[in-house]
Amino acid sequence: MNPWIGWALALGVLALGYAQYGWRGALLGGTVVAFWLVLQFNRALRVMRNAGQSPVGHVASAVMLNARLKPGMRMLDIVTLTRSLGQRLEDAGEGGAERWRWRDDGGASVEVEMQGGRCRRWKLLREGGDAGDAGDGAAPDAARGVA
Repeated sequence: MNPWIGWALALGVLALGYAQYGWRGALLGGTVVAFWLVLQFNRALRVMRNAGQSPVGHVASAVMLNARLKPGMRMLDIVTLTRSLGQRLEDAGEGGAERWRWRDDGGASVEVEMQGGRCRRWKLLREGGDAGDAGDGAAPDAARGVA
């Protein structure tokens, strides 16, 4: 979710609470907003704790990860899927994008390109260097009608 939308909703809860019940309603609205923030923080900590117990860049099945990835996924969602922190690749993608890799025991790997904290595209690489069944997450610009 866009942070501006989140803050607008929080402000709306505070305003609605105040309009309905005065300062007590605003206090209740603030409590609800604080509780929501604590829930989000707890989720992030749980995901990172689980990821910290696995080797960096390891995934049970790269093929299954390739099938479950979607454009626009956040890094926290990808780490939840893999239960592992990705191995950061040195060479940056186009436009300053970050690239991360997860490998499985069979030698297959998935390289994910992140732009602005969201998954832009990914590809499945099989052992031996061929792309094989490449699960490129984003269609080429010409296919999407983008110039």
